Amino acid sequence: MQTPWDHRYAMRTQRIKGSAIRELLKLTEMPDVISFGGGMPAPEVFPTEEFSVACEKVLREQGAQALQYGPTDGYMPLREMIARHSARYGIEVTPENILITSGSQQALDLVGKLFINRGDRILVESPTYLGALQAWNAYGAEYVSVPSDQDGIIISELEKALRFGPKFIYALPNFQNPTGVTYSLERREKLVELADRYGVPIIEDDPYGQLRFEGENLPSIAFLDNKSRDQNGGYSGNVIYLSTFSKTLAPGMRLAWVIAPAEVITKMVQAKQGTDLQTPTFNQIVAYEVAKNGFIDQHVLTIRKIYRERRDIMLEELEKNMPAGATWTHPHGGLFLWLTLPEYMDTTTILQDAIAEKVAFVPGESFYPYGGVKNSMRLNFSNAKPEKIREGIQRLSIVVKKYLR
Repeated sequence: MQTPWDHRYAMRTQRIKGSAIRELLKLTEMPDVISFGGGMPAPEVFPTEEFSVACEKVLREQGAQALQYGPTDGYMPLREMIARHSARYGIEVTPENILITSGSQQALDLVGKLFINRGDRILVESPTYLGALQAWNAYGAEYVSVPSDQDGIIISELEKALRFGPKFIYALPNFQNPTGVTYSLERREKLVELADRYGVPIIEDDPYGQLRFEGENLPSIAFLDNKSRDQNGGYSGNVIYLSTFSKTLAPGMRLAWVIAPAEVITKMVQAKQGTDLQTPTFNQIVAYEVAKNGFIDQHVLTIRKIYRERRDIMLEELEKNMPAGATWTHPHGGLFLWLTLPEYMDTTTILQDAIAEKVAFVPGESFYPYGGVKNSMRLNFSNAKPEKIREGIQRLSIVVKKYLR
């Protein structure tokens, strides 16, 4: 049905679509549905007492500043803390290399606003993070997809794709959303080498890097790229790095950050001013009060322990209940795993029956730029409690078995 507004929308809105994940989040409000659909942290790990104390202290001691406008690039003590934290992982930066954003989703939108012209090709993994596709579709991006395996992006396919001349590479090297896969060290090094050879920048999205349950930490792509470039003490090179407090403190604070060369940060600040002027000052100061003095390091240890237990339970239940022909990833951290069913199955169809059985997931097709892959699903293990994970996987397996041939 036509409305008076239909002919007034900008042409770019034709490519804007709703998020399958955000729609599924509505189900989490229904107490009888066990949802593996959202990318939500466990609410019981939120440091509510620490936030309560910090809010009271900030309002008492810094109320005038916290409730006032602030600089677009962010609260200086918070940026300094991020710089110190980054240095522990070999990424040497100054506050001038850091921009605080309203969640990583805003950072992705700013990347699109700065770098994407209509028709530009963006190199992405297949599958990749749905939120990035949503952010960049509005700017007219086209996509060159490169498949991944258990060690991350496949290098031989990456080199072929680079010959298409993409504007940049989008990579999630740690516990990738949606698959949970982590790039091996060799794949990271080859990615940096090829990107440098072809002159293609990398957007490294790392929201889950702190949530490793097993294995040793691997160097970031930003570190591997910058270690051979930086001669003057400042951050330079080919990588823009994104991370967030959403998975280590609380997603409702909407706090994330970008690390980039200073000239890129300047452009991002200008773009952000046209979007929201600044990320809320109060949120930034409160988060700094909570995170400082080492609290966040200890808190992350608690999160890892809880999420590892939940991952293990989900893997155990999948092994016990899923039929032959189903396979899944074994993430070493993060929030998700990826379930693949026989090729003749369509998880979008299966989802309808699953919801009727009061269990939800995200069909895998949503994570491919142009769709087409219908036999996979993303499962979140961080949000549901152990007993709900067991019950939910049992319900899901019953539904899946109905579609066996």
